[in-house]
Amino acid sequence: MHQATLGTVLREWLRIGCVGFGGPPAHIALLRRLCVEDQKWLGDQEFEDAIAACNLLPGPASTQLAIFCAWRVRDRPGALVGGLAFIVPGLILILGLAALFLGDPPPWVIAAGAGAGAAVAAVAVQAGWSLMPPAWRRAPHRGRWVTYLLLGALAAATVGPWLVLLLIVCGLAEMIAQKVPSSGKQHLGASLLALGGIAPLAWTALKVGALSYGGGFVIIPIMQADAVDRYQWMTGAEFLNAVALGQITPGPVVHTVAVVGYAAAGLGGGLLAALIAFGPSFAFILLGASRFDRLRGNVRVRGFLDGAGPAAIGAILGSAVPLALALDETWQYAVLAGAAVLTLGFRRGPVLTLLTAAAAGQLLTLW
Repeated sequence: MHQATLGTVLREWLRIGCVGFGGPPAHIALLRRLCVEDQKWLGDQEFEDAIAACNLLPGPASTQLAIFCAWRVRDRPGALVGGLAFIVPGLILILGLAALFLGDPPPWVIAAGAGAGAAVAAVAVQAGWSLMPPAWRRAPHRGRWVTYLLLGALAAATVGPWLVLLLIVCGLAEMIAQKVPSSGKQHLGASLLALGGIAPLAWTALKVGALSYGGGFVIIPIMQADAVDRYQWMTGAEFLNAVALGQITPGPVVHTVAVVGYAAAGLGGGLLAALIAFGPSFAFILLGASRFDRLRGNVRVRGFLDGAGPAAIGAILGSAVPLALALDETWQYAVLAGAAVLTLGFRRGPVLTLLTAAAAGQLLTLW
C-alpha cells in the first residue's frame, strides 16, 4: 500500500538533497526524522535493518538508504523520484563549482581551493577513524581484521589502481577462512570497455559506483589513480579541489566523480560519470529491496564483507598518503596540520574544517 504521493516524495527528498551537508551521518539523521519520527512510514527496527543492509552493499550507503526509504513509501516509482531528488541538487551545485574551479578561476578561488585541498587528507583520516570502532566490535576474527585493514591502507598508499582487486581478494580470503561456500558467480561487469573513447571514464565511474565498500572515501585512491596518474584528466591540485567540493556540497561524496568526469569530457562527461556511478545504487534497491532480510542473513555476503570491509577502512586511512603527497606548497602542510587538529583533536566536521582551510588558504596567499 502506498504511504505517500509521488509529490510528497519529490518534495521531501528534494529538501533533504538540498540541506544534506555533512555526509552520511547527516543524511541518516534527516531520513530518520522524516520517515520514522515525523511521518512514521517506517518503524525503528525496520530503519535500522535498512541501514545495515545498505552497508552490506557496495557503493554510497546513504544514497542507497535514501532510495530504499523512497521505495518503501511509494514502491519503484518512489525510489526513482526520491533517489533523483536526493542526488540532483548536489550534482548541479558540484558541476557548477567544477566549471569555476577547473576553468579560469580568479586568484581568490585558486587560493580557497588550495587551502581546502590541503585539508582533505585530514578529513580522510577522520572518515576512516570514525568507522573503526563499530567495525572492530563486530569483527568475527580480530587478527584477520587487522591484517585486512593494514593491507587496505598499504594498497591505497602505494598501488591505487589495484585497490579494487585487493578488496575482492580480502573478501574472498575471509570467505575461505570462514569456510563459506562460494557460488562462483562473481562478475565485475568490465564490458563497459567497449564504449570506445569514453571507456576509461565509464570504467572509472563504474568502479566508483559498483565496486567500493566502506563509504565515500574508499573511492578516492581509485579515482586519483585514474584521473591524475593514468589518464591525466586533471592535476593533483585539481583533484584535491574535487574531493573538497564533494565534501562541502550537499549529498554523497560520490558526487566527486562528476568533477572528474567534467575534467575528462566537459559537462557531458560529468553527467555521464554521475549516471554510471549512481546507477548501481538504483539497481540494487529496485531489484533487491524486497530481499534485504535475506541479504543480511546470507553467509556468503556476510563473509565476503567481513574481509572487504576492514580492507576498505584501511584504504580510507591510506588514501591520506597520496592526498598529502599531492600538495604543492609548503604552507599547505601547515594548513593540513591545523585541519588534523580540528578534525581529530576537536572533532569538528568535514564541512567546517574544509571551509576554515579555504579561508586560511586565502589569508596565506593573498595577504
